[in-house]
Amino acid sequence: MTTVTLLTQANCALCEHAKAVLARVGHDFPLTVEEIDLGSDTGRRLATEANILFAPGLLLDGRPLGYGRLSERRLRKALGHAPARTAPATPAASPGTP
Repeated sequence: MTTVTLLTQANCALCEHAKAVLARVGHDFPLTVEEIDLGSDTGRRLATEANILFAPGLLLDGRPLGYGRLSERRLRKALGHAPARTAPATPAASPGTP
């Protein structure tokens, strides 16, 4: 199981977005999410160690993934399970056409 540390702050729209992304990804992959206030001593220490400049900051098993707007695709790729791409649909030939 992957431990996700989410560094957040109050009144942060990007933090709410990150929580929504983690909720969706958590349906597909086993995650333990730990939310820490960026303004706390622990939050500031983790942010400094991981070079996280602003909220939200995200660490996977203690390793920094990034900060700011969280990309669901990037998170899934970091977890080793990028979503499969599908080929564009090809229109079927209508009957009687060569």
